[in-house]
Amino acid sequence: MQLQRRAVIDVGTNSVKLLVADVRDRSVEPVLERSEQTRLGRGFYATHRLQPEAITATAQAVAEFAGVAKKSNATSIRVIGTSAARDAVNRDALLTAVHDTCGLPIEIISGKQEADWAFRGVTTDPRLAVDRLLILDVGGGSTEFILGEKGQPFFCESFPLGTVRLLEQFRLADPPTEQEFSRCRAWIRDFTHRQIRPRLEAMRINRAGKSAQLVGTGGTTSILACLEQALARFDRERIEATRLSRKCVKELAARLWGQPLDERKQIVGLPPNRADVILMGAVIFQIVMEEFDFPNVRVSTRGLRFAAVMDPQASRLH
Repeated sequence: MQLQRRAVIDVGTNSVKLLVADVRDRSVEPVLERSEQTRLGRGFYATHRLQPEAITATAQAVAEFAGVAKKSNATSIRVIGTSAARDAVNRDALLTAVHDTCGLPIEIISGKQEADWAFRGVTTDPRLAVDRLLILDVGGGSTEFILGEKGQPFFCESFPLGTVRLLEQFRLADPPTEQEFSRCRAWIRDFTHRQIRPRLEAMRINRAGKSAQLVGTGGTTSILACLEQALARFDRERIEATRLSRKCVKELAARLWGQPLDERKQIVGLPPNRADVILMGAVIFQIVMEEFDFPNVRVSTRGLRFAAVMDPQASRLH
C-alpha cells in the first residue's frame, strides 16, 4: 500500500482528540496530535441529553482540528463519536452542529467497535502484539475491556465505567474526603466483581498457567506514567510500553485523592485540565489490578485513533 497521510478526530466524552499520521498497511507514524477538553459529557448522565454549550464547544474543536489536518496535508479526515455521542437522546444536535460548522459527518461507533479498535491500535506496537493481553481503555463515559492474543482480539466489551460519568455520580468535595475515597473504591470494586469478573472468567482470562498482561490505553495510564517519571511534557518514547507496578498505581491514586484540585493542577506530569478526572481513572486501574491480581500494567499511548486511521474506509472519507 502506498504511504498515505490521514487524519482522525475522536469526539469523546471528556475531550476531542486529533491524530494526523502517515499510514502504510499496519504501520502508523504520528505526524501531529492535539487534544481539546470540551466535556461533551458534562451534565449528561442525569438526563442523557448533551448540553448546548458542550455541543458548541465540541463542534468548534472539531472544526479547528479539521483545519489543522488540512494544513498538515492530510488526504482524508475521519470524525468518530464514542460513549456520550452514542448514548445521547439528542445526538442529532451534535451531528448537525459539527456538520454546520465544518461540513464533516460524525460516525457514531458502537461500544464493540470502540473496543476492537482500541485493541488493534495498541497492537500496532510490536512489543504489545505477541502476548496474551487484557487491554483497558478508560474513557470519560465508558471503559472498554478487550482480551486477545497474538494481535487478535477474541473478547471486546464496553462497560459504563468512565471518569466523567463517575465524577458526576460521586460529586466529590475539594479536597475529597477519606470517606469519599473509600466509598468510590468500594463502588468500583463491587461493579467490577459483579459486572466484569463473570464476563472475563467466562473467557478464561488466564489459562494453562499463562497469565494475561494488563495494558492501559487512554489518558489515565499515560498521565500516571508521566507522574511516575515526573515528565513535564508528554513523551511517547519515554512512556510507551513501560510498566507501572500495582504498588505504584495505588500510591499515585492515594496521593492524588489527598490533594485539593488547585494543588493537583501544579503537579509535574499532570495536565491541569485533567486534574479532576484523573482521580477516577487512577482508582479504576487500582481496583482492576487488585481484583484480578495484576502485578503491573503496561502503558500504551496508542489506541482507538491508531486503528481508525488504519481502517480501509479512512482513505475514502473526507
